[in-house]
Amino acid sequence: MADRPADEPQGAAGGGGGEDVVDDEIINQGAIVLRGYVMDNINQENPELHVTPEVLGGRSSEREDPIIKDIVDQLIKISDELNRNAELQHLINTVQGNCAQDVFVTVARSIFADGINWGRVVALFHLAYKLIYKALTQNHFEIIQRIISWVLQFIRENIISWLRQQGGWVGVISRVNHWYTLSILAAVAFVTAVIYWRRNR
Repeated sequence: MADRPADEPQGAAGGGGGEDVVDDEIINQGAIVLRGYVMDNINQENPELHVTPEVLGGRSSEREDPIIKDIVDQLIKISDELNRNAELQHLINTVQGNCAQDVFVTVARSIFADGINWGRVVALFHLAYKLIYKALTQNHFEIIQRIISWVLQFIRENIISWLRQQGGWVGVISRVNHWYTLSILAAVAFVTAVIYWRRNR
């Protein structure tokens, strides 16, 4: 899926293009946000990897948009608890970096089994980040963009309406005030999801 420039105006609900145009913009911006989230986490965890947007299928210019940076920064704040949770990190290691799409979808669906919030969206991104990190360190480069496409397909099929109601990705900036609470919820959702996957694989 080709990305549009990061600074291209995002459609508004009720605009001339309708919901399909808005949804396309949300997906396109979501790809940029996801790559930013993955890069910031990987570069913090292992700076020697030198991950760039191009490695993840993007363009260097997409990091220049300050709004994208603010969105990614907010998602990173929510994810702090995920990185500190030792049990979660152990469970993540049971999901192989070269897992099949059905395994990814099973875990992703269980994350959102009882609702959608920004914490759970971050948990989805965190799953992608961990799988991409494993792919990079295990030389499974061919599946990196495949994982990103799985995330975007899942968003389009399962949570696009909710994102539209939030006003798109910028909603995480304006609507999340208690990000620590959401980070706890994200961690619980992710642990539950991985336990579910381990019991049902």
